[in-house]
Amino acid sequence: MSRVVLNKPQAMRYWTTRFDLSVEELTEAVDAVGDDVAAVAAYLNHPA
Repeated sequence: MSRVVLNKPQAMRYWTTRFDLSVEELTEAVDAVGDDVAAVAAYLNHPA
């Protein structure tokens, strides 16, 4: 997956688990840098 999808419950669960974040934290990260997985991972200082 190359995009962080926030509009589907299953995808949201996947990304919050993968990055160990709350929905709010993940939404904030995507709002800040967009939905590219590498950009979100870099923003969170987390390996992609």
